[in-house]
Amino acid sequence: MVDLDLYRVFCAVARCGSLTKAAEELYISQPAVSQAIKQLEMQLSTPLFTRTHRGMELTAQGGERIYQDVEQALRLLDGAEERLAALRNKATGTLRIGASETIFEYILSETIVAYHKAFPQVKIELITDVSPKIIEMLKTDRCDVGFLNLPVAEDEGITLGDPIRILNDVFVAGDAFSELKGAKLKLWDLQQYPLLLLGKQTVARNAFDNFCRSLGATLQPAVEVDSWDFMKRLVTEGMGIGCLPREYALRRLAAGELFELYVQPAMPPRSVGMALPKRSVVSFALRSFTELVKKNKNEAEKIK
Repeated sequence: MVDLDLYRVFCAVARCGSLTKAAEELYISQPAVSQAIKQLEMQLSTPLFTRTHRGMELTAQGGERIYQDVEQALRLLDGAEERLAALRNKATGTLRIGASETIFEYILSETIVAYHKAFPQVKIELITDVSPKIIEMLKTDRCDVGFLNLPVAEDEGITLGDPIRILNDVFVAGDAFSELKGAKLKLWDLQQYPLLLLGKQTVARNAFDNFCRSLGATLQPAVEVDSWDFMKRLVTEGMGIGCLPREYALRRLAAGELFELYVQPAMPPRSVGMALPKRSVVSFALRSFTELVKKNKNEAEKIK
């Protein structure tokens, strides 16, 4: 018996005509989509797609023969699942969302408020923890959807979609270091100043340390902090230069409490991704939330 998930990938590729677009629709990686198609073709012993300059096209003797039937069957199954999910939502009315405190504040707050207005009958439970803990909660059915600081190690227990927000790590300072405004600095120049960094074992700190190692630089923090908000406060008070995502300091930068240093080379961007438990039944409440997240992401990208 062929896994239904393979048929869902097959229909997505047929609709989109592209592996990449199908991956975006399904919140999985493009290699995962490609592997699923290969697996389905192997199980059915027939090629389903032809790769052309226009994208992926159904084969006349394979894909075209089964597409309509498979699509109809999946629609019937999805309808049945949604009807059952709607009943469950009325009974439990709970959506469990996992993320760090910073992701909730700077990335998800507006989406959660909008979701509550649209679905006031759904109880929202916010689970605040670091990305590795959120992953474990997803795998043990203690969380319905998680938002993770990327990259994370590959885990077969979760399905990780495309990034929902790009983060650009920059160096910032307060008035105590006003002589650095407009100055062109090299990464190595920062060794002369007290540096504030997030604690070890965090994704942000690992990204910073890996970046420094790639350039043969060694930068040690004068102070390690456990939150971005605390770092911003200490930097504003003149305790040193902080390294944090620009997106988390926009308010203080706009107010003139902090200023961004011009440091070369710039750190590579990081991102935040949305994760779901592998092979979980996506309820109506959860599907509505993930669609709202994706919609807000697309609207934010249009504004840029």
